[in-house]
Amino acid sequence: MKAPAETHMRREIFEIPATVDTLLGKGQAAMTAAAAALAQRDPPFIISVARGSSDHAATYFEYACELIAGVPVASVGPSIASLYGRRLRLKGAACLAISQSGKSPDIVSMAAMAQREGALTLALTNHPESDLARVSSCTLALHAGVERSVAATKTFVASVVAALWLVAEWRRDAALMAAIRALPGVLEQAAAMDWSALGAQVATRRSLFCLGRGPSLAISNEAALKFKETCQLHAESYSSAEVMHGPVSIIDQGFPVLAFAAADQAEQAVVNAADAIAAKGAAVFATSDKTARAARLPVVRTAHPLTDPLSLIVSFYAMVEQVAVAQGVDPDAPRHLTKVTETL
Repeated sequence: MKAPAETHMRREIFEIPATVDTLLGKGQAAMTAAAAALAQRDPPFIISVARGSSDHAATYFEYACELIAGVPVASVGPSIASLYGRRLRLKGAACLAISQSGKSPDIVSMAAMAQREGALTLALTNHPESDLARVSSCTLALHAGVERSVAATKTFVASVVAALWLVAEWRRDAALMAAIRALPGVLEQAAAMDWSALGAQVATRRSLFCLGRGPSLAISNEAALKFKETCQLHAESYSSAEVMHGPVSIIDQGFPVLAFAAADQAEQAVVNAADAIAAKGAAVFATSDKTARAARLPVVRTAHPLTDPLSLIVSFYAMVEQVAVAQGVDPDAPRHLTKVTETL
């Protein structure tokens, strides 16, 4: 399928800064209420419920919550409630359910079960009138507006920002809150970064790796999904701590690898893995200036380690859309996919 001259995906990528600004402006009242509810509950643990890009946002939330609040977060398979009909002991806990549409029956079923079993349920959705919102204690609307491309971009970033904001408000973390407030300007710069060298290398192969660690692993997961959705490329995401435990065996000369490194405590570990893989002949690109062998991608840093990966995914989105278009693929309408996927 021949891609249009300007895709919805591209327009929506460049709408991300304004989307985040709108979220921060319109979402304050709901965020204050949700954070207060979390503080009052003081949960010993939190479960997350999501699929696809929303699940990557949930992974990002997991790291933020564990790093800032010291509260463990576990991803629970929605089928536990929807297919298997089981109940979980969730009294005193919290549940964060993330769904752009708020319509998927399995996500709604799990959130409803969590509510019945005594959890504080928080819905994060672009549709505050949805079924997911109806069965939840608190709803955090994304305020992202209509997203026409099947490949989610602005709703993913809005989901992560909302999840981070929830942690910052709950824990009253002034430094993280300041970095979140500064994101619109930073993300505008990030969309203009030139990652074309990576795009050119990726276009020569049909398979690649994405790497990350900590919050950047969530971004790596999202990038691998977008390569599959928009470019029909086989991409796998690994923690930089796991890639050497087997997956590295398939790497050959010129094999593309994208290593996401934020300016945090995991940066050097990601860089070490990137350089080690580059030494084996792979074409490795890393978002760090600390590399010795891997090629360095231009990045815009943020004011906090936990917001850094958001800048990276926006730069990635701008690149991957161009790769898809150059290959004649329409990233707005990936084959076999629809905008809303409703699973049981």
